[in-house]
Amino acid sequence: MAITTSTTATTATTTPAATTAGVTKSAASSLLKSLGTGSDLDIGTLVPSLVEAQFAGRRMALTKRQDALTAQISGVATLKNTITEFAKALDTLVRGGTLTSQPVSSAPSTLTASALPGAALAGRTASLRVDRLAAAQTAVTVTPFDSATATIGTGTLTITTGGKAVAIAIGADKGTPAGIAAAINASKEAGVTASVVTDGSGKAYLSLRGATGAAQAFTVTSTSETGDLSVVDVGAGATNSTITQAARNAQLTVDGIAIERASNEVADVVEGMKLTLVAESATAVTLTSTTPTAALTGAVKDFVATYNEVLAILKEQTDPVTGPLRADPAARQMGNMLRGLASTVLLPGAAAGSPSTLASIGVRTTRQGTLEVDEAALTTAMTRSPEAVEAMFAVTTVAGTGLQSAMESMKFNANSFVYGLGAAGQRYAGAKSTLAQQATLLEAQTEKLTTRMTAQFSAMNTRVSAYKATQSYLQQQVDMWTKSG
Repeated sequence: MAITTSTTATTATTTPAATTAGVTKSAASSLLKSLGTGSDLDIGTLVPSLVEAQFAGRRMALTKRQDALTAQISGVATLKNTITEFAKALDTLVRGGTLTSQPVSSAPSTLTASALPGAALAGRTASLRVDRLAAAQTAVTVTPFDSATATIGTGTLTITTGGKAVAIAIGADKGTPAGIAAAINASKEAGVTASVVTDGSGKAYLSLRGATGAAQAFTVTSTSETGDLSVVDVGAGATNSTITQAARNAQLTVDGIAIERASNEVADVVEGMKLTLVAESATAVTLTSTTPTAALTGAVKDFVATYNEVLAILKEQTDPVTGPLRADPAARQMGNMLRGLASTVLLPGAAAGSPSTLASIGVRTTRQGTLEVDEAALTTAMTRSPEAVEAMFAVTTVAGTGLQSAMESMKFNANSFVYGLGAAGQRYAGAKSTLAQQATLLEAQTEKLTTRMTAQFSAMNTRVSAYKATQSYLQQQVDMWTKSG
């Protein structure tokens, strides 16, 4: 068993921003220098610096929170995907059929058997004899037609099976052996299939076949509009066709009891087994089952290995120092469920002394919280209670029974939008959306302040320029007075 998880590591790279005090000091120095020297203000540098000083703290806080939420959303997605893939891998394994006991026939040439989905066959045996195979009625026209496309006629054929009559129209385009066969085969309700058989000389015969079982015997009657469709009639009074095989049921003797079935495939005689009757025999066939010990042992070890992979991912996401989900209750709940899996009762109805948990078949929890397999204990469980181990890894048919059910429950809780990781993901996404709105508002405020301060300093620049012009004029006047004196 293996899981494939898709994780996206989000690393926020930030450039340390100047502190508000530092930016303000730099801007003030620039302003005083400009005013002191009487030169034009460098508004393009001054205003952004002052605006940044105003909003730097809030912007840094928003960025930090956004980075944290991005990591949390990524962590939730990682854990959901991990537990879902874990459950999916186990589901695929148990449904593959390799972990369930398989029936064994003592005479495969007479009868074969396969396990039905979810069947528990461990220790099951049966003895049966195939007295007669089921057969389908087969009828063939007596007189050959010149070819598969020879004209027979038009009208209506009525096929009656088990008291149900189905009328089939035979038009001019269907009034040949091949056309009649096609018309019959197109009628799914008739329960009869038709084929054209050509002999070595090119002559054609129409062959009709029903389903197996005595109740599937059929008759064919005709009403002709042109030609003579009665050449394909089947049943009492019909002389142009012969029944080469009568419909009949299969007859079996199971543990001394005589039974009949309509088909040679029987799924309701031996519990948990589908039987395929191959040939009649006077000798009874014995059915037993074999437990896939090696496959079950391998499944336990694979499960433990995959569990440890999942636990490592969970620990990374919930690390008390660096884990983005270290304070998330849904992640903690998932961890608790995962860590309690080895002691979870998987077989509530197990008899006293029979294994019912993973721990009871040799799956131990280490000090680090990982799982390991006690080989000796697992071997003992496989020897003494193979049916219990098989039941733990069987397809779930009753809620709360088996490892598959436990994993499905864990997956459901993890993905729940009410209280699980699904709800946590929605909460983080909502918070990130709110932060995005706050960031948009912050940018709008930044732009508004930039516009206002630019206007203010532009006006100041204009006034300073006017003062400089006045100063220059007065200086010229003083210079002239000085020269004239």
